[in-house]
Amino acid sequence: MAPANLLGISDLHVSHPENRKIVENLRPTADDDWLLVAGDVGELTEDIEWALSTLRDHFAKVGGAPGNHELWTPREDPVQLRGEERYRYLVDLCRGMDILTPEDPYAVWDGAGGPVTVAPLFVLYDYSFRTPTAVTKEAALEKAYEKGVVCTDEFLLHPDPYPSREAWCDARVRESEQRLAACDPDLPTVLVNHYPLVRHPTRILYHPEFAQWCGTVRTADWHRRFRARSVVYGYLHIPRTTWHDGVCFEEVFVGYPREWRRPGHLRDAPRRVLPETRTP
Repeated sequence: MAPANLLGISDLHVSHPENRKIVENLRPTADDDWLLVAGDVGELTEDIEWALSTLRDHFAKVGGAPGNHELWTPREDPVQLRGEERYRYLVDLCRGMDILTPEDPYAVWDGAGGPVTVAPLFVLYDYSFRTPTAVTKEAALEKAYEKGVVCTDEFLLHPDPYPSREAWCDARVRESEQRLAACDPDLPTVLVNHYPLVRHPTRILYHPEFAQWCGTVRTADWHRRFRARSVVYGYLHIPRTTWHDGVCFEEVFVGYPREWRRPGHLRDAPRRVLPETRTP
């Protein structure tokens, strides 16, 4: 029997028929493989439920972190919940399918490369990944609007009941820090978040103004503070592995059909997180 692997994937975007086929055809490499889903499965709740239930049928355990697309409230979605209520709805949906969420006790991976604490996170952004000339959030947004580089979150991701997305981010950072600090100090971790926990991966964005929607500087030392063996993320749609303080940061996105059809796209989806195959 093949040894089990801890796998990661993100940005499935199953509103595209070609991507639905990818989800339908995903299979584990071994019976006991776990799959970590780092957000952006889809926008409509029925699509999200279909994709996650399909993956849960195929893998021994599935855990995930929401992406910004799941948190949108599109007009065509029958579920018109906003902000925190929408997030809690998704948490309940996942729990009904036995999928680990950021609100559940962290599981321990005891397979190859373990034991490690697997920590799905829901940490938003607070506009702190600004360009050097944008001293304030207001200045950063003004420049983005001038360039025509504005995240759809500004229109569809509502922070209710928080007054702003950065206030919601602040609450999520505080809660996540408390939970991570309470983890077994003798175990390393695998941190799973939709956004990168460090700013470095955003430095090569074609439009640097977009970085303000890509995370928060407040998580920059989490990989050190919380003993990360690996950090799994998506969102940027930049296929790369980077190393920070000896920790592997793995973007595990699939992306849109126009992206994964390009030459050079990393087509090994899902990506293996543990046991490690890459070195600094």
